[in-house]
Amino acid sequence: MSGICSRLNTSDGKTTEWKSQALRKYQRRTLAADALIAGVYLAGTNTRRVRRALRSVFGGEVGKDTVSRVWRKVKGDWDAWNSRSLADEPIVRLILDGTVVRVRLDRKATSISLLVVIGVRTNGQKVLLAIKQMGGESTEAWRTVLDDLIKRGLRRPELLIVDGGTGLESAIAAVWDSVPVQRCTVHKHRNLLAHAPERLHEEISDDYNDMIYAATREEIEKRRKAFIRKWRLKHRAVADSLEEAGDRLFTFTRLPQSQWRSVRTTNAIERLHEEFKRRIKTQTVLPSADTAAMLFWALLASGQINMRKVDGWQTLATKPMDQKIDLAA
Repeated sequence: MSGICSRLNTSDGKTTEWKSQALRKYQRRTLAADALIAGVYLAGTNTRRVRRALRSVFGGEVGKDTVSRVWRKVKGDWDAWNSRSLADEPIVRLILDGTVVRVRLDRKATSISLLVVIGVRTNGQKVLLAIKQMGGESTEAWRTVLDDLIKRGLRRPELLIVDGGTGLESAIAAVWDSVPVQRCTVHKHRNLLAHAPERLHEEISDDYNDMIYAATREEIEKRRKAFIRKWRLKHRAVADSLEEAGDRLFTFTRLPQSQWRSVRTTNAIERLHEEFKRRIKTQTVLPSADTAAMLFWALLASGQINMRKVDGWQTLATKPMDQKIDLAA
């Protein structure tokens, strides 16, 4: 909690907490402190515990009306964010992925999916566009998310980076069938390992990484063919799994090499998932599905989690080459 307080350097080289003499203590709350109140409240802590936890931050008792007022404001900001127009957002790329969290539903712990969409602006800056709680990652669930973005004015993206789930791919085909799609190379790596016994995992990983992280498009094509030929003989299911992804696993090779790192994976969202789960690790079950999505948003809206520009953003204006990778083996 002490990290929320401002500190001043003193003449003896130590630090002391800054306290304004001109402002009443309840007017000294910052956005971060407001988000802290909302975040603790969202995580299922009751008002009395919130007040006790924040006493050290404000240097005194925090009234119940203060907690309630902050909660209403953050809830209002959340509602406004969900309905905001996207018509003026210069989005050129979308990164889409889902994560599973446990929430309390009808007094029982239940797993739900949070479907997350990050946009990449023309200047390379990543921005959270949507986070919705759904029962799973079905085609219908993802269509709900995509249709809402389109209804609010989101422009047709130039590239989509996805986790490879069939529900999401079907939803994309229904609304943006001609937009280039990059399948996440990390998700496909996990999928390959799932098709083989553990004793083969290290060898599969070595061959796969040699292919995905090769220095040139030509070298990637060469190593892909070698991978398919080898694993068709050694463990057919692995080769079949790689072939299932088709050229969508290699869409990044149609772009300038400076962008390859940021395009190959959905890691931008994976990192958010990890940070979100780290923040809620003491709450094995969140109080409701609605508050799970809202807490995820609040961590970004309050600046507690920041997103940087994508690698290679200087070449974002370069369109993907028409030539796809050679899938022959």
